[in-house]
Amino acid sequence: MRPPVARKLAFLAVTAAVVSVGAAAPPTAHARGGTGTPPKTPVAVGYGGAVASVDADASAAGIEVLKQGGNAVDAAVATAAALGVTEPYSAGIGGGGYFVYYDARTRTVHTIDGRETAPLTADKDLFTENGEPLSFDEAVSSGLSVGTPGTPATWQKALDEWGTKRLATVLRPAERLARDGFTVDETFRQQTADNETRFRYFPDTAKLFLPNGKLPVVGSTFRNPDLARTYQELARKGVNAIYHGELGREIVKTVNHPPVDPASGWKARPGDLTEKDLAAYRAKLQAPTRTTYRGLNVYSIAPSSSGGTTVGEALNILEKTDLSKASEVQYLHRFIEASRIAFADRGRWVGDPAFEDVPTKGLLSQKFADSRACLIKDDAVLTSPLPPGDPRRPAACGQGGTAAPTTYEGQSTTHLTVADRWGNVVAYTLTIEQTGGSGITVPGRGFLLNNELTDFSFAPADPAVHDPNLPGPGKRPRSSIAPTIVLDRHQRPVVALGSPGGATIITTVLQTLTEFVDRHQPLVDAIAAPRASQRNAAQTELEPALYDSKPAKQLEALGHSFKLNPEIGAATGVQRLPDGRWLAAAEKVRRGGGSAMVVRSSR
Repeated sequence: MRPPVARKLAFLAVTAAVVSVGAAAPPTAHARGGTGTPPKTPVAVGYGGAVASVDADASAAGIEVLKQGGNAVDAAVATAAALGVTEPYSAGIGGGGYFVYYDARTRTVHTIDGRETAPLTADKDLFTENGEPLSFDEAVSSGLSVGTPGTPATWQKALDEWGTKRLATVLRPAERLARDGFTVDETFRQQTADNETRFRYFPDTAKLFLPNGKLPVVGSTFRNPDLARTYQELARKGVNAIYHGELGREIVKTVNHPPVDPASGWKARPGDLTEKDLAAYRAKLQAPTRTTYRGLNVYSIAPSSSGGTTVGEALNILEKTDLSKASEVQYLHRFIEASRIAFADRGRWVGDPAFEDVPTKGLLSQKFADSRACLIKDDAVLTSPLPPGDPRRPAACGQGGTAAPTTYEGQSTTHLTVADRWGNVVAYTLTIEQTGGSGITVPGRGFLLNNELTDFSFAPADPAVHDPNLPGPGKRPRSSIAPTIVLDRHQRPVVALGSPGGATIITTVLQTLTEFVDRHQPLVDAIAAPRASQRNAAQTELEPALYDSKPAKQLEALGHSFKLNPEIGAATGVQRLPDGRWLAAAEKVRRGGGSAMVVRSSR
């Protein structure tokens, strides 16, 4: 007999298939259709595989590859490449990310760390000048912020290890989309407007994203022929065109000599990227993080991302609380406090494991979680910044160091989730960091470069506390990306999900998982639920629907302090239903709504 949680999830899956479809929001007014793509819908149920992303054209690219016999890995790369066209301010070949793959044949989970790396000449003072840290604004729109891109290497590594199609094949939908164009929506126009000032610093960026010197018009067709040609070159020459070829040399030149409009007055600091940095880059195969929760096996990405360890620790902290019976206020209180504690530990212990002794096993141990969970009281609120615990020597209610504030992390990025007819699953989050990345477009190439190195701490938050996330030669900046795949006790898929949002990724994934597993929300509703994000800060961020709610007022009476965040994350997920169908789910409203698709709705 299946354990109670498994039985509940089976019931929930059937309910989700019926209720969610009926309750799905109508297609949004912002739906793109420049290539004949159907309007955005936040949920789809059917057979043959599924794709969920923030964009309908990108989801359609993945579905196209699935229909042509490709597997989840092939479709994930196709979807990601298409997002490089339609979501160029969040992702693209100038960035990096983390790829989590479930192999249905072996019932095992594998991951790729495709995070960008600092130049080999970088040191801990990369973002200091005259002994003082640079401001974020000074650093972000500069060559100094650009890390060696990892996305192209990730695509090739994933295809080599687990794919069935060639890179040239899976790039075709994206190349076509870049050439023929997509329809501009409100989100794309607004993101362009938000970056207009700094885009005008760089002539090539302004020429591409501000056609005729103006913001793109909603409903117009946006084309990127330069990116189409770049994809064609990658299709012909492979990713060595970047890591050992002319395209790479163009990236190096752009980073080290940012092409600035002199009339703008902007002084873009040069980077120090070399062809040696590109040639030395490797997308790393590594073991996933794993923890158990309610009898389920939860897998995610290990450091250099803090996503898997921090979500896993928070789940372990919550393990002994029956959230299914908790009131909304009790649930939010426990969720917020578990997040606060996990972020305190993340800040002290997680960095690039090639440079730092990261106690991954200890951070994910139930013994350590229990030693931290005892800090949570039902009638009181913890104070941030909270001191970290010591996973190497867990002590009851122990706090093993000096408190330090959580450092800044940009809140862009994009996430996609894919499943195929064989039962393989991919959760993949990719990024160029800030919305619009560094703002620097490689001339004639059609893509923005990342500003991922600003995810390093510019200086220790507290000189008395060791900071594992200072820059270093070839070092990967800490990330919060948390693509997650949940399996049952037989190692079969239950749900997979992830989100953009910088450090809020962790709290978004954690909240969505607990809403789905503990609160029995259909997946699309768990994704749509109003969000809270506590990251070891004095105030917890709330979306508007929570900020003005009765539970928030009750939590304030308990001692919580809140501030408004208009939008937290933009998650997508897929769920395996008991009858063999896939349910794909995306946002109903955030980022203009997401796009869930299946290969076919019936057999």
